[in-house]
Amino acid sequence: MSIATSYYVNRYSFHDVAVEGTRMLFHIPSSGLFQLDEVGTALIDYLKEHEQVSHEGIRSRFEHALSPEQLAETIGSFKELSILGDEPAQPDAGMKVQIREFPLSTIILNVNTGCNLSCTYCYKEDLAIPSKGQKMGFETARKSIELLLEQGDAREQLNVIFFGGEPLTNLKLIKEVVEYTERRCLEVGKKVDFSMTTNATLLNEEVIDYLDRHRFGISISMDGPQAVHDRRRITVGGQGTYQVVANKARMLLERYRSKPVGVRVTLTAGHTDVVGIHEHLKNDLGFAEVGVAPATSGPVTVFNLSSQELREVFDSMMTLGRAYRDDALNGRNNGFSNMHQLMSDLYEGRKKALPCGAGVGLLAVDNNGDLNLCHRFTGSDMPKFGNVDDGIAKEQLGQFLEAATDRSSKGCSTCRIRNLCAGGCYHESYAHFGDPLSPTYHYCDLMREWVDFGIGVYTEILQKNPSFFRQHLSTRSVQL
Repeated sequence: MSIATSYYVNRYSFHDVAVEGTRMLFHIPSSGLFQLDEVGTALIDYLKEHEQVSHEGIRSRFEHALSPEQLAETIGSFKELSILGDEPAQPDAGMKVQIREFPLSTIILNVNTGCNLSCTYCYKEDLAIPSKGQKMGFETARKSIELLLEQGDAREQLNVIFFGGEPLTNLKLIKEVVEYTERRCLEVGKKVDFSMTTNATLLNEEVIDYLDRHRFGISISMDGPQAVHDRRRITVGGQGTYQVVANKARMLLERYRSKPVGVRVTLTAGHTDVVGIHEHLKNDLGFAEVGVAPATSGPVTVFNLSSQELREVFDSMMTLGRAYRDDALNGRNNGFSNMHQLMSDLYEGRKKALPCGAGVGLLAVDNNGDLNLCHRFTGSDMPKFGNVDDGIAKEQLGQFLEAATDRSSKGCSTCRIRNLCAGGCYHESYAHFGDPLSPTYHYCDLMREWVDFGIGVYTEILQKNPSFFRQHLSTRSVQL
């Protein structure tokens, strides 16, 4: 057996999960998944017991069970994956690069701070009633589009997202921006997509047909059946909005043809039945996708999920995740977007240095033309990163992002899902800890469990119905 005298075991580079008699190796640096064969399984179990392994130790442990050739091949693979190395393993300190270029693909326009609802858990710090809302003017929006075209020069596809408040309270501006952007993108040879998150209350046939003609990606904010929705999503006068939103959603889903329509659910204290909520929104109302977001750091703490409720939410999500698996085994996607996103992360082997595209591929513009890290920060005390008149404050934004990639003093440096999570949402950290660069530690254990669960679901689908991936995804899993 031709191996070096000894190797250090890099515990920061691998994690294994047992799935119905199969062992899957999650390669942490690349977020790649590998199915372990008998030799790989035996060697991984041995490595997990040691900090350092020797030629003699490996030979003594496996000489009667595995051939020298089998061991040498597997050891060679583990060396290539940096599971075995010549130096002691070091925590992942993150990227050490200077960031001064920001190739935007997406601009978010906060077209009105006013909203005709008064949802009890809303995080928006600049929210106002419709009569006091601060609407964005066309000139600010125009400069925002020109900034996107300039900074996104290398991009073939650009994205404009309309946000609020309730964006449809400034439909006039939206139409002006769409007309201007389509013309400018045609002039410079770019494709453009428009998106909107809306509470649906202002939809009518004319508005729906307009959005359909321009192929908007639409997401509706809705929290589930009437008893759930009406507890939190209320009018300024305190009335529940379920009946209005449900009727408008049905009208939208009947008329809309250009893209699937999704729904976003905010889970608050007392409402943790993800399965029941999904069942109603997907099967009763007919949304194509349902995504859930637990509220744990809103400004009014009474609406935030407790630790026990957060546990219940994740348990319910895993129940729904198993339903996703069962449907996938029959070639169907059940529309649970949280699970579908996790599947995407795993089969693509996604490796993230930053938690999202905020500040790099995406910026949000408020009604004053200031550039915010994302739409969640408009109206907050967070520093701005330039404005549409002067452009991006590249020095300040670069320093922020460089600090975000630094894992040296954070638990992320040794976390097995660090390249899938990358510390979590900046705004969640800002609201919960007062620091956008603090990892979302209150989610860590649950997120690690969620990823392990996803690896199990992924493996079962891969083994029993790989055609699902050919239809809906693509897989990077290989045999080792």
